[in-house]
Amino acid sequence: MIIKPKVFSDSRGYFFESFRLDKFKEMGIELDFVQDNESKSQKGVLRGLHFQNPPYEQGKLIKVVKGTVLDVAVDIRKGSPTYGQWVSHELSEYNKTMFWIPPGFAHGFLTLEDDTIFQYKCTNYYNKESEGSIRWNDPDLNIDWGTSEPSLSKKDTKSPFFRDFKSNF
Repeated sequence: MIIKPKVFSDSRGYFFESFRLDKFKEMGIELDFVQDNESKSQKGVLRGLHFQNPPYEQGKLIKVVKGTVLDVAVDIRKGSPTYGQWVSHELSEYNKTMFWIPPGFAHGFLTLEDDTIFQYKCTNYYNKESEGSIRWNDPDLNIDWGTSEPSLSKKDTKSPFFRDFKSNF
């Protein structure tokens, strides 16, 4: 779900509500957030596609504080009619757009500017034993990242392909 907050701007700057429980409940997001994460990355860094398996699955409310990213979510819910399909959206400090990614989706992002600061609220705590990943450039998913040579972690270069992935969702 793409969320575009109402932004109030003038010559001094801007103000907007990045989270308001009653408004999120009206949109069907009725989960408690228990952890906030933040990362800073240089242009061309790709993080993902990551997820946590049940019972530690996470929903994520994502926003960019500084810079711009291409944000991607892949449906990994076995019985879903959109299983294996992906959606992407550009999030930036300029458009203030947020992306709600429910549990059951793998998530990744590519930074499009230096010193990009990326934040997200999680509905469950991080659990190392439950983490999983899918290869960012999987040919079956065919995600259009707009690059063929991003900067990756060693872990992300070794993620399994989608065809070898066994969903626990």
